[in-house]
Amino acid sequence: MSMSLEGIRVLDLSRILAGPTATQLLADLGAEVIKVERPGCGDDTRGWGPPFVEEGSDLSAYFLCANRNKQSIAIDFTTPEGADLIRRLVVECDVVVENYKPGDLARRGLDYDDLAALRPGLIWCSITGFGRNGADADRIGYDFLVQAVGGIMSITGDPEGPPMKVGVGIADVMCGMYATTGILAALRHRDRTGEGQRVDVALYDAQLAWLVNAATNTLVSNKPPRRLGNRHPNIAPYQTYPTAAGDLALAVGNDAQFRRLMIELGDAELGHDPRFALNRDRVLNVDALEEALVPLFATAPAAAWVDRLSAAGIPAGLVRSVDDVLDDPDTEARGMVTRAEDAPEIRLLGNPLHLSKTPVRPPRRPPHLDEHRAEVLRLLNPDKA
Repeated sequence: MSMSLEGIRVLDLSRILAGPTATQLLADLGAEVIKVERPGCGDDTRGWGPPFVEEGSDLSAYFLCANRNKQSIAIDFTTPEGADLIRRLVVECDVVVENYKPGDLARRGLDYDDLAALRPGLIWCSITGFGRNGADADRIGYDFLVQAVGGIMSITGDPEGPPMKVGVGIADVMCGMYATTGILAALRHRDRTGEGQRVDVALYDAQLAWLVNAATNTLVSNKPPRRLGNRHPNIAPYQTYPTAAGDLALAVGNDAQFRRLMIELGDAELGHDPRFALNRDRVLNVDALEEALVPLFATAPAAAWVDRLSAAGIPAGLVRSVDDVLDDPDTEARGMVTRAEDAPEIRLLGNPLHLSKTPVRPPRRPPHLDEHRAEVLRLLNPDKA
């Protein structure tokens, strides 16, 4: 079967995580992605380890997470020869993704305004830390910095503890997802009109967008949110609870589920207590609710509660480690841990998209630096292929 983006070619001038996340998703969907890297060192994340695939390898585990299904060519476009090669490659591509500081590419004659004239219909995606305009346009944006200044750290962590980052580079990843969506929308517009366009995405903007209800709660109430640990600001009980063995994640989403929960916990009367009968009441009285539930959950281990509550239609689960999750048979059954088609000794994360008519591409090993130079250059001289 064909893939959704078959026939689309992407020139990937990005590095680190946000841009590579976007281009990896495009590659999984069938696009041909040419990753341009700095000679000698390549993408910064090639050196972000350990762990590495093997000693001395340029394939760090970090690099593996965002660069499958791509080709690599090393080009120094600070030189006239390298800049000319970029221009020639752009002519052969439908999409360019870059994450340089505003003005860096323009100084070399390699910005969208310079190259769109060479390739009618070109889609150009610029990913920056803080946007292409405004007082912070020149600031370098890394995920950790953007999590800090973008508000998410202020609401993450223990209420009595310090601000805390999310455990993965979620600001980068979500920015990459927004970038992919923008690119797909621009390709759809080009299908209709033939027009290309610039897609402008900033880590800071994307970070604000995925503050979702935390931000809208503030806009509606004019009260800044606070750190709640594992509690939820709008739903209760929606948190972790200690048990006789292990921690239980409980996600009660409505009042009927809460009443069933209290039956399973052996205190059906508490399900009708006016302090807890409605979700809005439980949120206002969450301290008292927790005080009531903790001794009830302490009577059995978490695994037993998961079985019992799940059978009653109450969302509950164990708090598992990453290695437990990766070893789960359901993880493999869903294709979320897979092996590189061309290097089966390398295990990779899978793509969560399951398309019935245009399935995603089977994963190929992320490339070594400059591995595909010959193949990429043949695009410019097809008669010599």
